[in-house]
Amino acid sequence: MPGRKILIVEDEPDIRKLVHYNLTQERFKVLEAEDGEKALKIVRQEKPDLVILDLMLPSLSGLEVCRILRERPETARLPVLMLTAKAGEADRVVGLEMGADDYLTKPFSPRELTARVKAILRRSELPSPTEGIELYEKGPLKINFSTYETFVSGKAVRLTLKEFELLRFLVQNPNRVLSRDQLLDRVWGSEVFVDPRTVDVHIRRLRKAIEKNDRKPEWVLTVRGVGYKFDDRALDK
Repeated sequence: MPGRKILIVEDEPDIRKLVHYNLTQERFKVLEAEDGEKALKIVRQEKPDLVILDLMLPSLSGLEVCRILRERPETARLPVLMLTAKAGEADRVVGLEMGADDYLTKPFSPRELTARVKAILRRSELPSPTEGIELYEKGPLKINFSTYETFVSGKAVRLTLKEFELLRFLVQNPNRVLSRDQLLDRVWGSEVFVDPRTVDVHIRRLRKAIEKNDRKPEWVLTVRGVGYKFDDRALDK
């Protein structure tokens, strides 16, 4: 993990300096940008392994930067850790819905920031085991676990890494109710705290990507008070 490139996108010099120092202490290569436009340019040129992205940026907001990264095929799965000075749930949810992998509210502990960076990189660098299955194909759904490609009715569906890992775990456990804690441990790892609300946001994004009607899902179902399950029988309808 040492030597991985981390891009810090933050308009406050003191925070950039603090994050830069702590990450270099862990032997990461650190890049910096003070605004969204410069960040996108650095991403194209340097191809970082993870982006630490402030929500409130001049000209181009962190949310807009995240949206652009997710829309581009070459950065669709680039891990993003969002920083926000806003503690409100709505701001966190919007960030996650835009495709951020995790968020951290200011003021934050440098130790926690470093731990989250390492956890995200571990999840992105080491794909979950596929239990011997490289290709899943049933009804209109086709998933290639080796190439991280998903197709619905023959059309390619773009998923973030976390969305793909959620789908992978769900289809590998068909018709089994999985709690939010189980999904968090499997997809995000148990090394750091992640709000269970994160699972709900990513499930909602996953449904929008693969379901015919995400408001009336047929495949990824909610089991109230417990969690979620993947109904593979609905694929035959």
